[in-house]
Amino acid sequence: MAAPPPPPQWVIDLNSPPATKPKSTGIPDPPGFTSTVGKKQQGSSKTAVRAPLTATEMDTLKLKKAWEVALAPVKQLPMTAIMMYMSGNSLQIFSIMMVGMAFKNPIMGLMATNQAFEKLESEGIKGKITMVKAVYVAMQLLALALGVWKVNGMGLLPTTRSDWLAWETARDPLEIAIPAF
Repeated sequence: MAAPPPPPQWVIDLNSPPATKPKSTGIPDPPGFTSTVGKKQQGSSKTAVRAPLTATEMDTLKLKKAWEVALAPVKQLPMTAIMMYMSGNSLQIFSIMMVGMAFKNPIMGLMATNQAFEKLESEGIKGKITMVKAVYVAMQLLALALGVWKVNGMGLLPTTRSDWLAWETARDPLEIAIPAF
């Protein structure tokens, strides 16, 4: 019986670690690069322990995060406006989906206002969080106004007198002209 054939070269390369290459001293390390060789022993003895945050520092961080959450809807407005502009004013599936998205996102955001700030509330910043929530609601209403602008541009808002003709009464003429022939 013959011995089994040796494994292919790629199997040998996969199972064996690559050989260490000597460092060329002519090329400097890039900025921010730290070599891991020989520094593991130094790093293990000098581990920095971070002190826990105080209540005021935690409140400051929570307030910063709350402002980020409150201003997030405004960051979406330019892209939404560009997409609405590019979709046109005709009644097509894409423009209808864009209008649906323009109404759905702010309404869902308004309904989930308390859930958005639930993790960030604390007794130390209760009054400030109320202001942040008011800004969040204002930004959601601004996004909703963008959807109303698009619907108006599409001609779907009843803003002219001719849109309300069903509720107009016929005028009684003051004079009647009868042709004589």
